Amino acid sequence: MYLEFLGLREKPFSITSDPAFLYLSKRHREALSHMLYGIQERKGFIEITGEIGTGKTTLCKALLRQLDATIKTALVPHAGLSELQLLQAIVQDFGLDPLRNNRLHLFNQFQHFLVDQATLGNNLVVILDEAQNFSLRLLEQIRMLSNLETDKAKLIQIVLVGQPQLREKLKLPTLRQLHQRIGVRYHVLPLDPGEVRTYIDHRLRIAGSDGSLSWTDEAIEEVYRCSQGTPRLINLVCDRALLACYVFQTTRVDQAVIRRSYQELMGQV
Repeated sequence: MYLEFLGLREKPFSITSDPAFLYLSKRHREALSHMLYGIQERKGFIEITGEIGTGKTTLCKALLRQLDATIKTALVPHAGLSELQLLQAIVQDFGLDPLRNNRLHLFNQFQHFLVDQATLGNNLVVILDEAQNFSLRLLEQIRMLSNLETDKAKLIQIVLVGQPQLREKLKLPTLRQLHQRIGVRYHVLPLDPGEVRTYIDHRLRIAGSDGSLSWTDEAIEEVYRCSQGTPRLINLVCDRALLACYVFQTTRVDQAVIRRSYQELMGQV
């Protein structure tokens, strides 16, 4: 609705994880470096946590684009899986056709696949998103997968991605063995105040902004105050602000526009 009026080619603040709009803050770059290190050094388990909307799924997609051809990956984004369904999802995402749909045969088939890939010099990575929702039994099965190794290296690297509750869950006595096997940990924090303007400018530029849209310093400060630097909230507030600009026929985003947009999102007006 507002694109032509504001001189934009596409929506700059969509909440979908579009790789074209990827913005890596200092903390996102650090998280990505930790993930790459854990995979390349075959550390076994990698734990990446962060609050809702801090860009964890975007990080996973950025990771996939940086891995070379010798690293084979499976991404499992759904947490509501049984133990059998998880094995099926992993096996199928690696391109295998399950010979039998029971846990023992799937596990054995996967083990043979891992050994074959290791012989070829390949490194296999499983990325499990929203892992805070996995049951204790499911997490224990994941630990069993990590037992597949040679004398020199882990045959599979497992990246557990989730909200802070994942950290607490992994500290439970029943998951002590899994907790002790995590070789790399990183907690993703929101953007700092200075990064918020860079983030907004970056997304506007990718969206093809012709420069007619202006943001006051007070507007940027208000975006940070409302979002506390969480990218998803920044997107929601800024998208609503651009709609407000169209409605009021202005190309200037000021503090009042941002504050009103946030209040509307929160149902406060």
